[in-house]
Amino acid sequence: MSAAAEERSARAPWALTAPALMLFVGVLLIPLAMTVMLSFHDWGQYKGIEPVFILKNWHEIATDPYYAEMFWRTFRIAILTTLLTALLGAPEAYILNRMSGRWKSFFLLVILGPLLISVVARTLGWALLFGGNNGLVNKLLMSLGAIRSPLPFMFTETGMVIALAHVMMPFMVLSVWAALQRLDPQIENAAMSLGAGPATIIRRIVMPQIMPGVLSGAIIVFSLSASAFATPAIIGGRRLKVAATLAYDEFLNTLNWPLGAAVATLLLVALVLIVVGSNALIERRYAEVFR
Repeated sequence: MSAAAEERSARAPWALTAPALMLFVGVLLIPLAMTVMLSFHDWGQYKGIEPVFILKNWHEIATDPYYAEMFWRTFRIAILTTLLTALLGAPEAYILNRMSGRWKSFFLLVILGPLLISVVARTLGWALLFGGNNGLVNKLLMSLGAIRSPLPFMFTETGMVIALAHVMMPFMVLSVWAALQRLDPQIENAAMSLGAGPATIIRRIVMPQIMPGVLSGAIIVFSLSASAFATPAIIGGRRLKVAATLAYDEFLNTLNWPLGAAVATLLLVALVLIVVGSNALIERRYAEVFR
């Protein structure tokens, strides 16, 4: 092969990836860099945004207890959502994996079906079911005498966790179900023939095999829950803000773009550190699985 042909073959991968790389830089890296730069600008009600380099927004976030409580609420809701999806999604994935071909395809479609529906529509469904005195479930339970007052769902952390868990459940189920594909059913049969009970098989054989899938799904669910906007905005409203809704209010209601950019940047950095750190621990603990 001539030197010119070798040079062309060496440049071919760069030429093929250049459009995607330019799109990645244009729609992701440049806006992120502009958001970070905006967080260091000043803002006033009458003077607007001033392109000066100051740390006022970051100092306000670091010293005001309101922002600490808001970020703690954000991560608390994300952690509870992750735990709930893991407790319900792992058994659901295991049952799905044990089904026959026809039923497995049907219930896999049932699990993936909600992803085809808007998050806003699914969250509004919860609001219609449990929304105060006019919620369908609350009205039915009160008419039957099961409860005397409506179940507290709207504007509560419990409601946000339940609605987010419903939205994020497919991601956990798919992660665990993918891990279960590595599990040989004959291992369970061999353990059963040796006298192991169902609980022992789940604890000693199934759980170690699916744990990487559970942890991988937990990372996905946690990051999506912590950065979610539509569900906390509908269920939590203005009474129960999280980081995403606070950034939205700063940008579009108070028009304090630098402070909103600082909140968004801090949330992004925290999520990146948590996800990267958790992923490194998982790969180190379950190195054999990822080979």
